[in-house]
Amino acid sequence: MSDSTIMPWVVGNWKMNPMQANAKQLINEFKELLNKNEISPAQCHLAVAPISIALSWVQDEFKQASRPVHVVAQDVSRMSGTGAYTGEVSASLLKDSAIEHVLIGHSERREFFGDNPQVIIEKVEHALAAGLTVIYCVGESLQQRESGQAEQVVLQQICDIARSVSTEQWQQIVIAYEPIWAIGTGKTASPEDAQTMHAKIREGLKQLTAFGASMPILYGGSVKPENAVELAACPDINGALVGGASLNAASFYQIAQAFALKK
Repeated sequence: MSDSTIMPWVVGNWKMNPMQANAKQLINEFKELLNKNEISPAQCHLAVAPISIALSWVQDEFKQASRPVHVVAQDVSRMSGTGAYTGEVSASLLKDSAIEHVLIGHSERREFFGDNPQVIIEKVEHALAAGLTVIYCVGESLQQRESGQAEQVVLQQICDIARSVSTEQWQQIVIAYEPIWAIGTGKTASPEDAQTMHAKIREGLKQLTAFGASMPILYGGSVKPENAVELAACPDINGALVGGASLNAASFYQIAQAFALKK
């Protein structure tokens, strides 16, 4: 079971959305909801992950919010520092722009963009070295789940990066469990199934690091206001990585509120 003092995280992954005008409207609507009924920073971490060209101005927009809302990069280069790497954004460049958090290992990056374990290891190493917090995504396909390999696959994905993480750097990692078969499909792992996997991840983390009991483990996979309260009630689910529902201010707020009330 997780440490009861873990602060929940609710992270909205906007993916390749939306257009700038819609993003500004979304931000303003969300800020208005926070102004009317603030979710205390002591209850829950809030964050959004916009497209790379929007990182800085989204960050500026949230400076006027009634509470901190972190801005998260959706990806980072496997190359470090600066150099002749057209189209890439390194961890140190993110840090230089005051972006402190990054998603690594999302299933869409693994499936469509060649993020194999070696690429992911390099990204994690550079992100941690730059002082970023890594939201590390793990999850199994429907075929892997149906063949009884789900736990093995997920724990292996965590072990993939373990040798590249120093003792203290585990404190810079948040795990996000996202069953691939539930992402963008409308299907959601039952709270019982999600809790079972989260408990296995917790058990695995405790074997890897002394910080295993206190590391946040988020659930991702068609998280909606309708299932957020049940998911938040699970002892080893410490927040949510929200996809489509984060593009609606009211839905994202309701999900955040569900996890904030858990604290």
